[in-house]
Amino acid sequence: MNFPSELKYSKEHTWIKVEGDTGTIGITEFAQSELGEIVYVDMPDTGKVFKKDEVFGSVEAVKTTSDLFMPVSGKVTEVNKTLLNNAGLVNTDSYDTGWMIKIHLSDPSEVKSLLTSIAYKNLVD
Repeated sequence: MNFPSELKYSKEHTWIKVEGDTGTIGITEFAQSELGEIVYVDMPDTGKVFKKDEVFGSVEAVKTTSDLFMPVSGKVTEVNKTLLNNAGLVNTDSYDTGWMIKIHLSDPSEVKSLLTSIAYKNLVD
């Protein structure tokens, strides 16, 4: 299983890649493997503001639906519209083409509270 070291992880199985004051968010490879075949991703509208740990959407798999939790606070600046027609990208490429939203970080210091790749790997192993 893949745990890219340049990402930060939440205990709720979301990852974030921070570049300046922008964060790209998705679910981890572990999460998508636990869910199984993902058939639909419900994502927020751009401009919506979320606090850390708030539900920002959901993923629907063949057998279950799971909420998506914000790893940090921020305002949605972009949504991966490709997932609307091809939710399976979350299964095949969860860290690249399967990203879900991009946000403008409200409080960049919150990133420090997230897990490193090693800590997240230890959590799920």
